[in-house]
Amino acid sequence: MAENKSGFSEAERAAMKQRAEELRAQKGVKGAAKREREYQACLDAIDALTGADKQVAERLHVIVSEEAPELDPKTWYGFPSYADDGDVLVFLQPASKFNTRYPTIGFQQNAQLDVGKFWPTSYAALEIDDEIEQQLRALIRKAVGK
Repeated sequence: MAENKSGFSEAERAAMKQRAEELRAQKGVKGAAKREREYQACLDAIDALTGADKQVAERLHVIVSEEAPELDPKTWYGFPSYADDGDVLVFLQPASKFNTRYPTIGFQQNAQLDVGKFWPTSYAALEIDDEIEQQLRALIRKAVGK
């Protein structure tokens, strides 16, 4: 990834631009209309993906919807994400976004995943099979405090 004078790669600059567009699109929109717009943006972001990115994003969406329906789907830097009271809790970073080898499922600091002094907050996922799905379901439940 080539960097420019600002120190950010083109992909990073594009993500920042996308986040600014997300914020502009929500300006003046509140309540149910805002949640509906954010939900649709999340679905559109998932729909635009291909390959492993799409498979992982689609399964993550189902898992979060079933295990933590209180989380609100939205986009965050163009990533499909799920927020608790406006704060992103879990997100998918598609491999295609930064030309990496695998999509990553990440958890923000508000996720209740703490285990002692050291715990993982992101997971590489080439696909979601039955075993991984069960692990993700447990992580989502733990992240929201269930």
